[in-house]
Amino acid sequence: MDNYITITDDLGKEITIPFPPKRIISTVPSTTEFLFDLGIGKQLISKTKFCKYPADKIAKLPNLGGPKDLYFDKIHLLAPDLIIANEEENSKNQIELLMDEYAVYVCKVRNYDEALKNILNVGKMVGAEPKAFEIANRIQSNFAQLPILNKKQRVLYLIWKNPFMVAGRDTFINSMLEKCGFTNAIENDDSRYPQLSPEEIQAINPDLIFLSSEPFSFSQQHIPEIQSLLPNTKIELVDGEMFSWFESHLLKASSYFNDLILKINS
Repeated sequence: MDNYITITDDLGKEITIPFPPKRIISTVPSTTEFLFDLGIGKQLISKTKFCKYPADKIAKLPNLGGPKDLYFDKIHLLAPDLIIANEEENSKNQIELLMDEYAVYVCKVRNYDEALKNILNVGKMVGAEPKAFEIANRIQSNFAQLPILNKKQRVLYLIWKNPFMVAGRDTFINSMLEKCGFTNAIENDDSRYPQLSPEEIQAINPDLIFLSSEPFSFSQQHIPEIQSLLPNTKIELVDGEMFSWFESHLLKASSYFNDLILKINS
């Protein structure tokens, strides 16, 4: 007979699941990677169309759509005993519909401390608590060794174009900027991802502009247009995964941030 546990997710909802769960669906790429890093990849029964890691191990998993357009017919066929979702990445309406039929655990992570807590909570929930503690401890150790910037610089972090959108203060991206020693050039908290006109970007006049690789894929070709707005501002193309994936990908992010800080300091 299966054992069962009752847990409370980050939205305060209680769910009861078999322990350990044997048929897990991850609805976001970062969680898919994390579950494999926890050593429970065999319990994962699907992937999203945007999942990347680990490439060799997810290749044969069935595709259940994207985080905001999940294929319900495939989910029903897979009959999961646990679905792990994310408050920001997934469609609220879709997740609420899934909650009517399945145990859905919703993560809500807005900063570094919440990311570490989430790693431990999910590890405990899926029966991989020791590995989760190991991952969290390694992340803490790596981030504690990040170099210190010579001076605090104001960064405008762009995530979208036409219209320009940036990461505000109440975001995980903002927390990563702060861990690196930067200051978010967006000062108000009215919007998590405010839209800015070219004139508003000029008025903010940041020391640095980071152009993210996701969700909009900024590249070298976009730099001249933005540089024309702020000729004296340094512009860097950055890996969006490192700033926005909040689980075991943080193990890779610490090394990336180390190199980025040294580059900015040089």
